[in-house]
Amino acid sequence: MPRLPFTAPWLLAPMEGVTDPCFRAVLLARHRPEDLGGACTEFLRVVDHPYRPSQVRRHLGPSDSSIPVGVQLMGSHESALAATAESVLQTEAAFLDLNFGCPTKGALKGCAGSALLREPKRLESIVRACVEACGASLPVTAKIRAGFDDAESVEELAQAAEAGGASLLTVHCRTRSEHYTPEVDWSRITRAVEAVEIPVCGNGGVQGHADLERMRSITGCAYVMVGHAALADPWIFSGQEVSAQAAAEFLHEYSLALESAGAGPRKRAARLKQLLKVWTAGRLISDAPDRKNWMAERDPERLLVAMEARARAGVTP
Repeated sequence: MPRLPFTAPWLLAPMEGVTDPCFRAVLLARHRPEDLGGACTEFLRVVDHPYRPSQVRRHLGPSDSSIPVGVQLMGSHESALAATAESVLQTEAAFLDLNFGCPTKGALKGCAGSALLREPKRLESIVRACVEACGASLPVTAKIRAGFDDAESVEELAQAAEAGGASLLTVHCRTRSEHYTPEVDWSRITRAVEAVEIPVCGNGGVQGHADLERMRSITGCAYVMVGHAALADPWIFSGQEVSAQAAAEFLHEYSLALESAGAGPRKRAARLKQLLKVWTAGRLISDAPDRKNWMAERDPERLLVAMEARARAGVTP
């Protein structure tokens, strides 16, 4: 089994519409490999035609970071997924992740993502096909939810991924039916840990840096993956308390990266507001009414000027 490339126990989750090369580059530049162990692309939706290596590279993007970045695939066609895995082998990807957790209606309609939680044998077969395609050259990991309607099958799902040859299993502790409800049950992660021999990565319910070690301690998982909490505070992996100025600089660099990638004002504003809606880093946005005002702004430059003005005014942690 190929060795896992992770440099620390904390990982950045793949998130559709978020963890593109622009966001990853700005976030990874602010972390040492000892603080952030790995990151992943948004999922590449594989239907009936495989991705070419050049297409995979576009999703990976350029990286000057020594933090390993993997590629996530989502689909249900074994042959197309295996062929895409072969394309991933020809890139700089550090690992290949398979998405069996996406809860959206689109994923269900295509019999992909969390739809496969209802078919453990098919899940196992998909993992095996990709593991065979990657051979000893690239570790294949899998990401599941605790179940579809309930968590009764979390052990069976974990064992299916292991039987397929996955090097690591990430378990999001909510079921597909629970989507992203505030309530979480970390005992489901513990059950997966106890059901398999491969390392388990816990996911779900992390709010701050202290929760990272707490999840490992409570569940026995080897790694912790952070998703939405990293949008609120991109420094969650190191636990660094940053200034308002540092927070404003992150947003400015992110906007510049998007612009350099060809994003127009509308997309840049939407991506900035995606972060500002939940942003806590540097205490740049202090109250709900203030946050609501920024959500109505459509000009990315005005958003950035406003954030920089707040930073200069001395809004600090």
